[in-house]
Amino acid sequence: MACVNGTRGTAVTNEIKSLGERIDALETRIAYQDDTIETLNQTITAQWKQIDALTRKITELGDRLQEAEANTPGAANERPPHY
Repeated sequence: MACVNGTRGTAVTNEIKSLGERIDALETRIAYQDDTIETLNQTITAQWKQIDALTRKITELGDRLQEAEANTPGAANERPPHY
């Protein structure tokens, strides 16, 4: 019986060691994933800032175009000089 108990104790010890290694591997993966998530979050935040700036610029340019078109009333309906 002593041999059976010794084998069982070794099996339990090996299983505990295996579980510990799995936990370590999972914790390592989580750490890398947390870093990746933070990097992606920073990238997305920077991109949204760029999108907002570009949207404002497009709006500004559209307003300026409308203003320029409004200030040249006859130019839109006139034929080019080569007609």
